[in-house]
Amino acid sequence: MSLLSGKRACVLGVANRWSIATAIARGLHAHGASLILTYEGERTRDEVEKLARELGNAPCTACDVTSDESIEALGTTIDATWGGLDILVHSLAFARKEELAGQYLATSRAGFALAMDISAYSLVALCRRCSPLFTPGASVMAMTYVGSSRAVRNYNVMGVAKAALEASVRYLAADLGPRGVRVNAISAGPIKTASARAVADFTKILGQVAATAPLQRNVTAEDVAGAAIFLASDLSSAVTGHVLFVDAGHNMVGIA
Repeated sequence: MSLLSGKRACVLGVANRWSIATAIARGLHAHGASLILTYEGERTRDEVEKLARELGNAPCTACDVTSDESIEALGTTIDATWGGLDILVHSLAFARKEELAGQYLATSRAGFALAMDISAYSLVALCRRCSPLFTPGASVMAMTYVGSSRAVRNYNVMGVAKAALEASVRYLAADLGPRGVRVNAISAGPIKTASARAVADFTKILGQVAATAPLQRNVTAEDVAGAAIFLASDLSSAVTGHVLFVDAGHNMVGIA
């Protein structure tokens, strides 16, 4: 069954074949959505363009979310290509590797600002630019993690940035709701991605989650993609301002 036939989606955050954004893009395409994919720079361009060829020769464009000019250019590309937007996927986060080990109190001012800019503020900037393009019933989704509400060792400034991201989801949902636009977040369990491996002792986290989660396993990028398809589709037409956990139930477990 095709849930997204005729819908137009922009996916930000594809880096390589292991990325959560890659699995989401594949899932959206499989359910009939047309895609625009973005890449940050030349480092990821080849991987993104390769995926785009597999997904119906989807258009690709550069987007540096730290630049208002680049975000403006992305909006112009979407407008020129489609004239409207039904789905926006924000699968972006960054913190300096040295900020993701040791104590949070060692976080530098510059490192804090950079993590907040890329991981949280970028969603606000993207929604502001795309606001005139969103169709009634459009769906915006961002990727988060339980480190936003729990102190997870070595997640540090990224946890604080994800908390800001989740708060932004709620405020954006309130702002865009009167136009029928929904804004949600998916809180995924730990997944072996390139960015996750920057967190110190990440393999230990995987083992602990698999041992304590009610489903007794780690989640996959495809699990997250399934939730994204639900949020992108009309099946979730009354869901907004929500954080949907896709973590095998680990978020609700107390002391093991």
